[in-house]
Amino acid sequence: MSSTQVKIGFIGLGVMGKSMARNLMKAGFLVEVFTRTKSKAEDLLDEGCHWCESISEIANTSDVVITMLGFPSEVKDVYFDEQGLLRNCKKGTILIDMSTSSPTLAKEIAKAAKELDMTALDAPVSGGDIGAREARLTIMVGGEEKAYTEALSIFEAMGTNVVLQGEAGMGQYTKMVNQIAIASNMIGVSEAISYAKKAGLDPCRVLHSIENGAAGSWSLSNLAPRMIVQDYSPGFYIKHFVKDMTIALESAKELGLKTPGLELAKKMYEELIERGSEDEGTQALIKLYQERV
Repeated sequence: MSSTQVKIGFIGLGVMGKSMARNLMKAGFLVEVFTRTKSKAEDLLDEGCHWCESISEIANTSDVVITMLGFPSEVKDVYFDEQGLLRNCKKGTILIDMSTSSPTLAKEIAKAAKELDMTALDAPVSGGDIGAREARLTIMVGGEEKAYTEALSIFEAMGTNVVLQGEAGMGQYTKMVNQIAIASNMIGVSEAISYAKKAGLDPCRVLHSIENGAAGSWSLSNLAPRMIVQDYSPGFYIKHFVKDMTIALESAKELGLKTPGLELAKKMYEELIERGSEDEGTQALIKLYQERV
């Protein structure tokens, strides 16, 4: 798709969504946005983005609509409500849900879109606030190959690792694989940094030694430094991670798979939520270890 000819509607300007919309603008796409709180969009509007007053307005005027929302319930409302996307987008519109949501819901959206002569892709992302800001997201796509090819230049404006995983829902299944891997890894990173401190080591020096070896991971390189300085600002909210783990557990159960590591991680993060940390970043898991050591 040529950036000068395609009008993209973007719904959801959270920690990652705003940077994603900005990178689309930088790539030359015409971007219009809607979010429940207009003040969140003010800086984008100052940079030349167009504001829409409603979801139906953005649906009526866009060639492609991207949603980046927090919870599956929000995704369902935005797509299926009377004033939502499916009832108001024009034929031929490509709908791209980049939220982390339910694979089952992704399939339902794709089926409904096809019946209305539209196309829907599920394209959740990984990379956090840093990846979104630097246009280095990993984008996992499910849906028809033709629509994926048409939207590829859009994805490449936001990410560097874009892969079509299969039919509708497969993008969300892939994101669940990602979240399952992260869940247990976050426990390991928290325990490792806590152990280093307890042993009297300089955790920054330890990190320099181990992050490029067998223990290396994105979480170790990007979140452990925040843990060390007790920076719990959200690159990814705890409340959203618990939502993702809940979806993954439900999906694993449907597949007949036991995931004890995922269950433990979810329980620990739920303890943080009970303590009022739901709006902190996932690196705040180390707070549980700081209290226990």
